[in-house]
Amino acid sequence: MLIAAFTNRRKLRKHTAIAGLILLYIFSNTWLLNVCANSWEYKQVKLPDTAHYSCVIVLGGFSSPVEGKEGRFNGVSDRFIQGMKLVVTGKASHILITGGSGSLRPDEFSEGEWVRGQLKEFKLADSTILIEGKSRNTMENARFSAEILKKSGLKPPYLLVTSAMHMRRSVMIFNKNNVPIVPFPADFITHKIHPPTFWDLIPEFSAITWWDGMIKEIFGYVVNGRMK
Repeated sequence: MLIAAFTNRRKLRKHTAIAGLILLYIFSNTWLLNVCANSWEYKQVKLPDTAHYSCVIVLGGFSSPVEGKEGRFNGVSDRFIQGMKLVVTGKASHILITGGSGSLRPDEFSEGEWVRGQLKEFKLADSTILIEGKSRNTMENARFSAEILKKSGLKPPYLLVTSAMHMRRSVMIFNKNNVPIVPFPADFITHKIHPPTFWDLIPEFSAITWWDGMIKEIFGYVVNGRMK
């Protein structure tokens, strides 16, 4: 669209304008996004009534720094909700929160340490809480969690909770770090696929932001898959 706006070549202006409009429509189409994301998101899991695990691992990213070491829950806090639910309903005995800070000044805010306070407000016993507050990405989530779980003596497999869009890459990384896990995805963005209606054909800006997240996950999956 920028080329179309500034070029003096009429033919190039026409072709780039058409291509830009087509791409804009494709990536702002929520129905097409749902179809594509549905094939990438991890499917919802229903645990048997008798299922019980020693620990549920909840990946960070569901809170954001506010000021200093203070934080607040953000738009993907369903991870935290589902992790809490698994403990409260007796599906898991312990909860491990893994997440530090991805910023250049990690000394200011540690997600794991901030969440420790939130868990205490929910009246979870200290003995059931494990915190890993130094990791900056999923690879460090897996590596540092493996060390903590080994020291804790809790028996595998462990439940792993993260966003459904992020789960595929997370499973691969945790498997590479020899952490036996059972995926329990949360924070779904897709719904059942149906034939497009008139309203599905109307562009929405929000779809573009979800494409951004999905492309990042696919790219990360390929890159992490090639790393030892």
